[in-house]
Amino acid sequence: MVNKRIDEATGTETVGHEWDGIEELDTPMPRWWLWTFYATIAWSLVYVVLYPAWPMVEKATDGVLGWSSRGQLAEEMSVADLAQAGVRERLSRIPIERLPDDSALMAQAVAGGAAAFKVNCVQCHGSGAAGSQTLGYPNLNDDAWLWGGDLRAIEYTLVHGIRQAGHDATRTSLMPPFAGVFTPQQMDALVDHVLSLSGKAESGPVGAQIYADNCALCHGPQGGGNRELGAPRLNDAIWLRGGSREAIARQVIDPKLGMMPGWGERLDPVTIKMLAAYVHSLGGGEDFLEVAENPAIQVDETP
Repeated sequence: MVNKRIDEATGTETVGHEWDGIEELDTPMPRWWLWTFYATIAWSLVYVVLYPAWPMVEKATDGVLGWSSRGQLAEEMSVADLAQAGVRERLSRIPIERLPDDSALMAQAVAGGAAAFKVNCVQCHGSGAAGSQTLGYPNLNDDAWLWGGDLRAIEYTLVHGIRQAGHDATRTSLMPPFAGVFTPQQMDALVDHVLSLSGKAESGPVGAQIYADNCALCHGPQGGGNRELGAPRLNDAIWLRGGSREAIARQVIDPKLGMMPGWGERLDPVTIKMLAAYVHSLGGGEDFLEVAENPAIQVDETP
């Protein structure tokens, strides 16, 4: 260009651009930078030959090495599946009540159950399995169990569900509505008695008599519940629908009965066994032998 010249101060040729007296020097790149740049070009040419690089209509070019990230993932998944196959085979053979005898297998079952729980159960019970009083989803971390908290009972509940329509073996319980049965004063007395079972209020003879006549048959004289009927305990201050006076009264007047789908036709038996192990491990699980030896705790023996 006509405007190019040699800068006197630096001895470098200018590029010919000038702006308000300021000129741009055509300083050459450092030699090491140029060789690095040329090396990256050479490496890119080698890469497009060896690995998938050019996008096509349905896939990329294969590359002479035949490697792909999808293929690597498939190999890793295959190795993982082989490792799990042995565990799943052992889990399929061991009776669930004997699972705690093998601590290593129990730990693997709990880990697998935790993964299955995140996929199938968190939508209702929450990521921490704390449930929801507002929606009536039970907390799985406590020791309040309607039908039993040992491994076999939990497995049965998972397989057959609760009030699963069209399934004869599902868990089922019923509480009749008492709307219009009691006067407001009688309802207050009954709520006082229910709260008194867990030390939350003082009960009088009227509430005690109403409870004895209408509630004790299912919930027990002292509010201990009945697992054969699915009647919850009332003396542990653990409430599925809320423990306020208003919540208790609402449940007496118009009971809300929950539903859980049976997973026996959705998940394989080993996955259900792992889920049972995980739920049992959350903190409220019961030992089957201990429960069987304690007559105060009723256990559902349905196979």
